[in-house]
Amino acid sequence: MTKKELEKRLKDNVLLFDGAFGTMLYSHGIFINRCYDELNLSLPKLIKKIHTEYLKAGADCIETNTFGANRFKLAAHGFKEKLHEINLQGARLAREVAGSDALVAGSIGPLGIRIEPLGPTSLEEAREAFKEQAAALKDGGVDLFILETFSNLSEIHQAVRAVRETCDLPIIASATVGDDGKTTFGTDAEKIARCLDEWGVDVIGLNCSTGPHAMLQVAERVIKVTGKPISAIPNAGKPKIVEGRKFYLASGEYMAEYARRFLLTGVKIIGGCCGTTPEYIKAMRNAISSIIPRKRPAIVKVEKKAIKKVDTIPTARKSKLGKKIAAGEFVTTVEIVPPRGCDATKILELAHILKENNVDAINIPDGPRALARMSAQHLSSLIEKHVGIETVLHYTCRDRNLLGMMSDMLGLYAVGIRNILIITGDPPKMGDAPDATAVFDVDSIGLTNMVRNLNRGVDLGGNGIGKPTGYLIGVGLNPGAGEIDKEIGRFEWKVKAGAEFAMTQPVFDIDQLLRFLEKIDHVRIPIIAGIWPLVSLRNAEFMNNEVPGISIPEKIMERMRRTDSKEAALREGIAIAGEMVRQVKEHVAGIQVSAPFGKIRYALDVISVLKA
Repeated sequence: MTKKELEKRLKDNVLLFDGAFGTMLYSHGIFINRCYDELNLSLPKLIKKIHTEYLKAGADCIETNTFGANRFKLAAHGFKEKLHEINLQGARLAREVAGSDALVAGSIGPLGIRIEPLGPTSLEEAREAFKEQAAALKDGGVDLFILETFSNLSEIHQAVRAVRETCDLPIIASATVGDDGKTTFGTDAEKIARCLDEWGVDVIGLNCSTGPHAMLQVAERVIKVTGKPISAIPNAGKPKIVEGRKFYLASGEYMAEYARRFLLTGVKIIGGCCGTTPEYIKAMRNAISSIIPRKRPAIVKVEKKAIKKVDTIPTARKSKLGKKIAAGEFVTTVEIVPPRGCDATKILELAHILKENNVDAINIPDGPRALARMSAQHLSSLIEKHVGIETVLHYTCRDRNLLGMMSDMLGLYAVGIRNILIITGDPPKMGDAPDATAVFDVDSIGLTNMVRNLNRGVDLGGNGIGKPTGYLIGVGLNPGAGEIDKEIGRFEWKVKAGAEFAMTQPVFDIDQLLRFLEKIDHVRIPIIAGIWPLVSLRNAEFMNNEVPGISIPEKIMERMRRTDSKEAALREGIAIAGEMVRQVKEHVAGIQVSAPFGKIRYALDVISVLKA
């Protein structure tokens, strides 16, 4: 089908798409842990049966069973090597059923991973992944493409480009928004429509996430800002969770009523997403046949809201720590772990001592080793307010979703936090609450991108926030990582995302550190070396065997074994830490000294070697 043929068809008609494919597969006893796309190969008769049911119900167009048939999602099921075969077969099965009487739309969904700037996958790699799908679907004989259920503008842009680079078939580009008309990234439907219009898609769509009532309201907004045809493919209402299963309670009659309302609004393509079945499509077919859509309303030209250009804050003005780092001065920081209870008195006393000893900042870990402790955010705020020494707040991606992270970043800046160390975080199963759930909406690379954007005055959805934040952005680094190339690759992405300094895991092997620094010289930013004063042989054995990413050389372990008392072991551990400081001083921008068991005098003893 050519673009002109689609335009002509939509000019005088309304296209009814099919309903949910996953819902139908589940109703046929296929559990959700199966790879639905692979069923094109293993259960082709079932796939054709479902396509046939939707056509008999009155659908004008059926979608291929290939929504998740990309290299990343298929790899999770062990079917990456069958990508071309799965997509080709998906298109052929639909084509066999549709014949020449109905249209076949090649379904392509999101990749299921984070792409830049929110993740390590590049735009080019994402585009190549979409091209693999598009090429196979084209070879299978689809009439058009439907890119559906996207919430990330950057990702759907790459999908559009991939299809355009593959062929000239028509494209329906469909985003998923909530009841408020915004994606999970906060981008509103009008902005999505304008972007898709600029990128030259043939139909601008909305699908999934919400029911027909909310989608109608969003469609009424979108239709005013574009001259392109609009598609609306809602869920069968909001699901109700019963014993872990989702039940969509909106009836076929309810969906049919809204089909009429969509048509009268000017929507040109209608269908059903999650929870809809052939019965729903049949009811919608009857509703469409009973009326003639009225003429589309005139386009209302809406000027784009330009984001006001803001002046970003340079590193030297972000914080006292940033000023010293920018000036090339050696910085000293001490790590203090938050208490297990709600009393911060002791921590504040220790902070006063560190300030008196001219330590530049205090590092506050965020739930280290997934143990429940006082909020690092609140403790940092207390320290800065009551003691007047800067903190470096460690912020983990494990415990919050994207919206929560953005809210935290805005609030923390408002209360005076300026230095932040972004880390992905340890999985909950490592800690004392193994049944707790992790979020991990993004990893440290994605969050670094988000904070950099806030520093530029832009939120997740690309909207201006007025006054920008001015965070000094730090990231974690492990010179002793088991997969060193992977660690370097992630560090490159962190620097590209906006990292201004990095803190390493505790350093016990100076040669290992120097080799690592040489390998990252092409993306070098100021590095703050982690220093850990060993307090006993048992402490050394624990660090060496049970702390991920830490490896203590045998010569140091042997030195700890030779000590004959607790006092001697402590002296030796502090001496080793002091040696590490002397050796790394000329190669790094500063040190982060841990205070084992909250004993800051150990950390101060180590720092004192700098004066000597």
